[in-house]
Amino acid sequence: MIDRYSRPEMAALWTMEARFGSWLEVELAVCEAWAKLGVIPQAELGEIRAKAAFDVARILEIEEKTRHDVIAFLTAVEEKVGPAARFIHLGCTSSDIVDTANALLLVRAGKMILADIDKVLAVLKDMAMAHKDQLCMGRTHGIHAEPTSFGLKMAGFYAEFARHKERFIAAVENIRVGKISGAVGTYAHLSPELEAHACEILGLAVDPVSTQIVQRDRHAHYFTSLALLGGGVERLCTELRHLQRTEVLEVEEGFAKGQKGSSAMPHKKNPISAENLCGLSRLLRTNAIASMENMPLWHERDISHSSVERVIMPDSTILADYILNRLAGLLKNLRVIPENMARNLDSSFGLFYSQRVLVGLLDQGLPRQQAYEMVQAAAMRSWDQRRPFRDEVLGDVEIRKILSLETLERLFDPCYYLRHISTVYQRVFGEKQG
Repeated sequence: MIDRYSRPEMAALWTMEARFGSWLEVELAVCEAWAKLGVIPQAELGEIRAKAAFDVARILEIEEKTRHDVIAFLTAVEEKVGPAARFIHLGCTSSDIVDTANALLLVRAGKMILADIDKVLAVLKDMAMAHKDQLCMGRTHGIHAEPTSFGLKMAGFYAEFARHKERFIAAVENIRVGKISGAVGTYAHLSPELEAHACEILGLAVDPVSTQIVQRDRHAHYFTSLALLGGGVERLCTELRHLQRTEVLEVEEGFAKGQKGSSAMPHKKNPISAENLCGLSRLLRTNAIASMENMPLWHERDISHSSVERVIMPDSTILADYILNRLAGLLKNLRVIPENMARNLDSSFGLFYSQRVLVGLLDQGLPRQQAYEMVQAAAMRSWDQRRPFRDEVLGDVEIRKILSLETLERLFDPCYYLRHISTVYQRVFGEKQG
């Protein structure tokens, strides 16, 4: 998935080089903490700082023999550092390093994803403002209901993505913990003070109670937040796909010069970005299920989660980054077609005014069921005979006995449907709306 929407720095975060680099960050932070507690002499700490490094190829070569990636990593680093390396990994277990390092990586990925969400929010806000008063048909069950505005649709998506951002901020904060507590979390060869020093150096909070690992509900929170975000992307893209259908065509994806829509049909202009994003969003949800399956591990830890996370951590973060950047591009280049919105409003003969007429009759004291049956009869005649609903109402003797021409003119005013839109905008955007 390499194209203009792929961010190299997100992919770089999950390379072997970056993975082992994060492990080294944690090991060095632990050494700094030991030195602060007086266990590692300053001379040896200086030597560790100066020489600590690794070569990925050498780590992989050692792992072929050890079948243990952390031991292979430590061996490769020891070869670089020399005798002072005896202090590296002192009192630690592998998960002290790996789980704490994964927190660093997930927080860094999270910051990029939050910036991506902000890009989408900015485009949605621009669209909401630009099309605030653009009447279009609101649909329920896929059928014409009552008018709304295209801007209000976008404001609704803006509000949803703002919620996705809030949830993901909480998830990133929840994953921002380290643990340097030893083989079963009892600090047998470490200390809470050491852990606090190391985590402070790394910019992490301390997990209040850990076993050999950080518990995986934190990770599930992170990945389910991304899954919900993916659901929001799919909801928006499903809307755009419906609106681009030939019979509707109220919006259309940008179509570049030289782009082709079909190998067989030269006329085709398909909503391919929206379709792609719907499919990719499903992968985020699939990975979230895997993250929840990682929660019930045996006792203080087993290893069944590890292989899963080697897939879903890079995949979900890279995917979310890609999805959000591509969505922002889709929205920026979306063609909005007001004339087709007006055409579609007229295509159901003004039947969307039916509730206005119903309420008008109720306001005159007519019983609800009687009023409903009168309006429904006029509406069915309009639909069956393909005649304007307004004409059917004006020609209905029973309705005209109750509603004057002046009242009916008022009931058939399309601006009525947007009279509260500024209040909604103020609630969503927090700004005074004109």
